[in-house]
This record gives sequence, C-alpha cells and structure tokens, in this order.
Amino acid sequence: MHKDQPIYHGSLEHLLPPSWKAQITAWLAEDTPSYDYAGFVVGEHPRTATLWGKSAGIIAGIPFFTEIFKQCGCEVEWHAKEGSYINRPKDGSGKTKVATVRGPARGLLLGERVGLNLLARCSGIATVSRDMLLSLRSAGYEGILAGTRKTTPGFRLVEKYGMLVGGADTHRMDLSSMIMLKDNHVWSRGSITEAVQAAKMVGGFALKVEVEVQNEAEADEAIAAGADIVMLDNFTGEGVKIAAKSLREKWKGKREFLIEVSGGLREDNVFDYANNGEFYVC
Repeated sequence: MHKDQPIYHGSLEHLLPPSWKAQITAWLAEDTPSYDYAGFVVGEHPRTATLWGKSAGIIAGIPFFTEIFKQCGCEVEWHAKEGSYINRPKDGSGKTKVATVRGPARGLLLGERVGLNLLARCSGIATVSRDMLLSLRSAGYEGILAGTRKTTPGFRLVEKYGMLVGGADTHRMDLSSMIMLKDNHVWSRGSITEAVQAAKMVGGFALKVEVEVQNEAEADEAIAAGADIVMLDNFTGEGVKIAAKSLREKWKGKREFLIEVSGGLREDNVFDYANNGEFYVC
C-alpha cells in the first residue's frame, strides 16, 4: 500500500452511500428470486468455509463481501487487508488463505456465488488499475490516472470502488457529477462554443465543463469558450505531446484548464503517452 492510493488515507467503506446495503439485498434476491431448493437440502447446520486466493493481485471489495454474508446470517474473518497484494505462495500449494466464513450451511451457499463474483470483479479492477498506474509511474508520469463511466449497469459502485483501491481516480461517477460534452452533444447543439455556454448557464460555478475534441482547433474553441477540461480523444502518443505543448504555450496566462487524454491507452503503450501535466482516462 502506497500513499498515492486513497486507501492509504482512510477506510474506503466510509465513502459508501446509505443505499449500498440495499444493493446487496437486491443482488441476493436476483440469485434466489423464489425457493432455495438446495438450501432445503443442506439446512442450518453450522459450517466453516475458506476463501482461497489462487491468483496474484490486490484484494478489493471487503465491505461488500462481508455484508453479503452478514445478510445470509454468516460471519467473515479476514486474513488479508483491503488493498493488500496477495502473492502466489511459495509452498507449492498454489493458493493463499484470504478469509474464513462461518455460519449455517444454507447461508454459506446462498452468499457463495454472489460474494465470489463481486470480490473477483472488484479485485481484478483494483489490480489492473494499480498495474497501469505503476507502468505510468515507471515511465516518469506523475499525474492522474482515471477511469471512465463505462461501467456495468447496476455495478458502478463496486467497479469505481475497485479503481480507488487500486489508486486510480474515479473521474465522474455519473452524468450529474460533471458536464461532459462529447461530439454528439456539440453536433446536436451546433458548435462547441454554444454547447459550452449552455452548459455553464445551468451547471453554475460548482460543476466543471469538459469538452471532447478531435484536434487542436477544437481544443482552442473549447478553451476560449470557457471549458475547464479539454479531452484529446484518440490522439496518438506523439500527437498528445505536440498538442499539449502547443496548447499550454498558446494559452499560458490567459486561461486555466486541464488536458485529459482518452482512447487507445493500454498497459503495453503507456510509455508512448507519458507526458506530465495531463491526466489519463482508460
């Protein structure tokens, strides 16, 4: 765990909204919408289950997993901390003991698949986020790595949570968090300038306005119109460096703005994009 990870500064469970436990109730209801036939077979006999980690990576999603089993009448004892890195053991067993779950047999089996699916998904996102961030850092990049709104419907809270555990920025959580004007918004409104002006009229001082641009001329129009962030969409690594340098020099002392780079960024090409002063969305 490193100080550039949000989890270093406090428990991320304290970020979760009051509604998060209701989401877990809904997930359990989705998995058992009617009779639990197999639960009838095993009954309420007390049993103990072990959660094994079989792949190297970051553990993420502990509050969700714990609440799943709590709602199933079980207790979870963790042997790893949120955000900790689990390595494959050297004893040849191929697995690491991550948690112990105790409770009635029916409860253990009710929560098993929901819990495993959630923990695997959240931990995988945290691991990929951390790996990407470390790759950028090794390339000399000191800025922000953020995630997109391209999350699984109904699962955004968990996936954004995984990004935070891995050290990535969540970017905007939803359409109400920031005003992002993409090409279709601009096309529908008529121009970047008109779109930005309309957005600022309703967004007020508290919401930033971001504009997706395809070239430097569009970026200039967005900045001139008052955009807080310009997104260089699908630029090459070299194109990012050229455009960012030009925009910074051109608008120095005239406008304050952030440059965001989105599209085409992968772990195998981050060295081409590393350019301090900008932040990246993948």
